[in-house]
Amino acid sequence: MEKGERENMSNGIGMKIRELRAKSNITLEELKNRTQFSIGFLSQLERGLTTVAVDALSKIAKALGVDVNYFFPTPKSQNKIIVRSFERDLIRDENNSHFIFYLLSGDSARRELLPRIVEILPVNGNDEVALYPHQGEEMIFVLEGILTLARTSGTDDLYPGDCAHYSSEEPHNWINRTNRKVSFLVVNTPNPFKEK
Repeated sequence: MEKGERENMSNGIGMKIRELRAKSNITLEELKNRTQFSIGFLSQLERGLTTVAVDALSKIAKALGVDVNYFFPTPKSQNKIIVRSFERDLIRDENNSHFIFYLLSGDSARRELLPRIVEILPVNGNDEVALYPHQGEEMIFVLEGILTLARTSGTDDLYPGDCAHYSSEEPHNWINRTNRKVSFLVVNTPNPFKEK
């Protein structure tokens, strides 16, 4: 692993957002106005209490004057059609360490879709989770455990083999309310890693 990848993985996304805000003298109120995300959501994100979709993070990155890739190790440009299980790029936010993302594309920079496997580890407590919208649509397929899909229209528990396909523009989030790992496939469009 390259030094830059180690540094990116050891610093949490929330911590990086807070540091960028402080460096640019941007208040949470200003960031809220630039992104249209609530102060509550942004505050939870900075403290590592909630997760964020990559395209929502892209909006935050733009408001802070950086590229979304600033927050992640750069996916390896493998330019491969087949990605073996041991070749997957792993993205883990150390500030929100109960979420682990595995990229499933061998060339994320050139693809329209962003397929990932997400694992949510059990967390103590039942803190309220912030809901947020982002551009595009999302499809999830539960592989293991019970995933709670929270949306403004309510919550649904999804079991292995269950699928949900919805507009990402409705505020939503994923929750693990169990004492076991939850694993699911998620496919997003548009792909924020795609080179313009």
